Amino acid sequence: MSFQDMYDGLLARWGVPVEQLELTDEFGTTHVNACGPADGPPVVLLPGHGATSPVWFTVAPRLAEQYRVYAVDLIMDAGRSTNTGRTPKTPDDLHIWLSNTFDGLGIERAALCGHSYGAWIALTYAIAHPERVERLALLDPTDCWTGLRLLYILRALPSLLRPSRERTASFLRWETQGLPLDPQVLELAGLAAEQPSTPFVRTKRPSDDQLRDLTPLVFVAGRSKSQDAAHLTRRVTTLSPGATVVQLATATHHSLPSLHADEVAPPLLAHLVRNR
Repeated sequence: MSFQDMYDGLLARWGVPVEQLELTDEFGTTHVNACGPADGPPVVLLPGHGATSPVWFTVAPRLAEQYRVYAVDLIMDAGRSTNTGRTPKTPDDLHIWLSNTFDGLGIERAALCGHSYGAWIALTYAIAHPERVERLALLDPTDCWTGLRLLYILRALPSLLRPSRERTASFLRWETQGLPLDPQVLELAGLAAEQPSTPFVRTKRPSDDQLRDLTPLVFVAGRSKSQDAAHLTRRVTTLSPGATVVQLATATHHSLPSLHADEVAPPLLAHLVRNR
């Protein structure tokens, strides 16, 4: 099955009407999958690197009962967004792109939720543009409060340097440690690895001072191989005392968000409601 067919297959599992939007700006065309009431408060979802937006298929329908959900394909990553214009090279470039996406969707302020690399984009955007972020939720955020484990980086290198379906599947199976990773998620990630993409912008961790006044909801994957869960929790609670931390004891970094909707959706909805 082709990448596009698998993308559509996973999108079909959302179980709600999905409007596919195309937004054009200086970077190219950004693809957004939208669902939920058109007049609902906006929630923007950013996937992890290589995951693509359909991966939110277990979470987006739950949010769409009350919110207008916009799941975005990252401009420099695999998916249906195409970087045919200016290449984003810095965090500021990504922030400009995300502001353009908000503008194209007619959003002044939105709740912003991201996983992994998408969480890093969301966090740094909230720091740079707090006036546009209503609430912030982060699923096992990387390079935000802590760095990646060396073993994780070394194990990921083959799939990054020579991307293929087989290397990506092997890496995800290693990280998820026997959890029943959804076959369609696994297959789409493998196919995504072989799609043309722009080199992603290298992360830069925020300073301690930039983290102090943040009040995000942070989900910590207890079995993550990407970073130490206890260390991440300590850093979040120490540096961002206004944050709310939710421990996901059985989750790994790459089992999120698809395998844990029952653990993610209720606190995420409660976090969003608190600001309404």
